[in-house]
Formats: sequence, structure tokens, C-alpha cells
Amino acid sequence: MKTLYIECNMGAAGDMLLASLAELTGDVKACEEKLNSLGIPDVTYNFEKSVKCGIEGTHARVVALGVEEDEHMHEHHHHDHEEHEHSHEHSHEHEHDHHHEHTREDHVHDHHDHDHEGEHHHHDHEHEHEHHHHHNHTHMSDIEKIIGGLNVSDKVKQDAIAVYGLIAEAESKAHGKEISEIHFHEVGTMDAVADIVGVCVLLEQIGADKIVVSPLATGYGQVRCAHGILPVPAPATASIIEGIPTYSGNVEGELLTPTGAALLKHFADSFGQRPVMEIEKTGYGMGKKDFEKANMLRTFIGNTEGEGDKVIEFKFNVDDMTGEEIGYATGILMEAGALDVYTTPIGMKKNRPGILFTMLVKPEDKEKFAKLVFENTTTIGIRYNEMDRYKLARREEKVLTKYGEVRVKVTEGYGVIKAKPEYDDISAIVNQG
Repeated sequence: MKTLYIECNMGAAGDMLLASLAELTGDVKACEEKLNSLGIPDVTYNFEKSVKCGIEGTHARVVALGVEEDEHMHEHHHHDHEEHEHSHEHSHEHEHDHHHEHTREDHVHDHHDHDHEGEHHHHDHEHEHEHHHHHNHTHMSDIEKIIGGLNVSDKVKQDAIAVYGLIAEAESKAHGKEISEIHFHEVGTMDAVADIVGVCVLLEQIGADKIVVSPLATGYGQVRCAHGILPVPAPATASIIEGIPTYSGNVEGELLTPTGAALLKHFADSFGQRPVMEIEKTGYGMGKKDFEKANMLRTFIGNTEGEGDKVIEFKFNVDDMTGEEIGYATGILMEAGALDVYTTPIGMKKNRPGILFTMLVKPEDKEKFAKLVFENTTTIGIRYNEMDRYKLARREEKVLTKYGEVRVKVTEGYGVIKAKPEYDDISAIVNQG
């Protein structure tokens, strides 16, 4: 089984994960070109070499709306005394405020250094206001439109919107407002969108069967933002990490950002120690600041052959759905991420012909799919079992033939290797000939 392990005990931010995954692909420059071709408005990706504690890795630098990430970081530190006296409710409506969760996200160590060392940056306050008012606020609906219009697959769009939705939900809880009322500063928003979409694209390219994540180190202490001083983890991050394993660690500062936490929560199949795996490649994603500990996120891709896999098998009968309705329900369940859905004709009570649905889902998706089944079929009861299964590791290769390029599905494991050309590619060649 092709397994990705994400090690987050030194910090976890969206740009660090992005850079680490780019290294795993084996061609960082190609990743940079690919991400810059996605069509994210006014965003430029740049991957550069970085060394932490003598270890070389990659740092992901993003320029959003003409402003480099660290250029607008310090604005949290410039509000004068009167601004700090605003109530939480009032300052939430202030334009500076919405910059906090989303511009500091993946450069949180700037906060740590300034707060810990007592450094304060004093820029021209009038210039700050001028900079802020060049950009509009962005709502969740705007973010969905931006992501929906990108040159990426439907899966990447769904994943990216879901990840940003976790951040918006956390902001909603932190500020006591509906998600539709939450608005973010545009520069910070595009930083976060760039990191999230980039990670989703590279994870799709890597194509791991399973993603395991280490428990997340949050750091400890305090962070300065537009409201004043907040504890680490910041409220939005604290909301996102509910239900997953985290710990403070021994680094004073903010190691875990909302973007990093949301990405890991969305994609992790499980949290824990690195499983027994035959490592193929290791990626190092570096943060911006230097600490006594290496400020980096490490990823491993490899094979966990023979480990097995847990799935939930759902079964339910229907005898009053048309063929069209059955086809529609099957499509809904597959699009929602079911591992498999198939139907079997059966005889039911009162001598009625019926259909037996069988569906396989991930254990963590059990409740979600139970709800979808009741919403989209006429059944009033579902039977389910937790099952073990064996899986061959799968990958896709491209073969150049004299007739054109053909995708080949390769599966291997347990001493077996199988290769099968993609039917659609063969069909296209035959129809052209």
C-alpha cells in the first residue's frame, strides 16, 4: 500500500507541507511551474533551497497580490494604543483584524521572534491604512468562487473548499458569528488559498492510498495579533484541532497554524507513529525562521505492503426505486467518496423483485454515508460490518507508443505485479485510427 507519513513534531504550516510534498514528487521545479499554471488570481509560487540546522530542504515562498508573505506580516504589531483598547467585538469589524488568522498562518514564527525577543516594528501607520484599503474583504462564498474557477480537478476543488471551510468554521466559533458574516483580508486569504490548493494538487499527484500524520506539536506561549495578546494555540487553531492528537512540545511560539491544522485534519486517515514502511523518498519543507530545533516539516512516501486495511461494508435493500433513481443514488454515493458501490438483483418478501446495495466506506466516514443513504434512497435500515481487506499498491504510469501516449495502471504487492492499459486511452486511439 502506497503510504504517506507526515511528521509534524517541529511545526506544521501550509507552506511547509507544500514544500515538503514538492520534494517528494522528485521535481521541485516542475511543481513550481505546475502550481503557477493553476490560475490562482495574483499569486506566484517560488520554491527555493533552505538550510535548517545543517539540513537542506525547500522553502515555499508565495507572492499574493504583489505582496510577499513576510512583507505584510508585521502589521499585527503596529496598532497604536487606542486601537488595542477597542473591544473584541468592535475590532472584529475593523479591517486590520481579518488579517490575523490568515496572514500569520504559515509564518507564525515571526510572531514568536517578535514577542519573545521584545522586538516591535514601527512603520508609518498612514501607509498601513493605505495598504489595507487597496484590498477588499473576502467572504467564504468568494473563496468558493475563486477555487471553483481554477484549472484543477473536481476532487482538488472539493478538497480545497472543504479545508478552507474548516478554517472559516473555526473563525466563526472564535468570533461568535455566522460563517456567512466572517470576512478575511484579501492578501491573507490568497496566501491561504495558495497553500491549500497547492497541497491538494500535490497530494493528488502523489496519489497515496493512505495518509498517516504524527500527533501535532502546537508550541506554547503567546502570540500578538490585532486584538492584542492571544494564547498559543490561537483560538481558530484550537477549534480546528478538537478531536485530533496534539501536544504543546517544548518550543515557545506558535508552531501549528490554522492552515496547517485544517489541511492535516482533512487529509489524515489516521494519527500516530510512523508505520512499518519501506521508504522510497523523504521530503523536507522548511519554515522561514531559525530556531534551536530545525524548523521543518518532514514527509515520507513508501510501501506498507501487507499491512491490511479496515473498511466498513454497508448493505441495504430497496424494492420501490426505479432504475433511474438507483443510478442517481449510486452516483451520489460514489461522488461523496465511497470506496465502492454496487447493486445485486434479489427476490424480496411478497415475491417482489428488489435491489441489494453493497457499499464500502472508510471507517471515519460511516456516519456521513449513513445520512447520505437515508437521504437518497427509500431504505429504512442499513446493516454494516467492519471488515479487513488486503490491497495491492496502485500507481499510474504513462507509456509512449507509436499510436500515442497510453496510461497504464500498475498494481503490485505480495510478490505480484500487474499492468493494465487504460481502456479510454485505447478506445480513443482505435477511434482515431
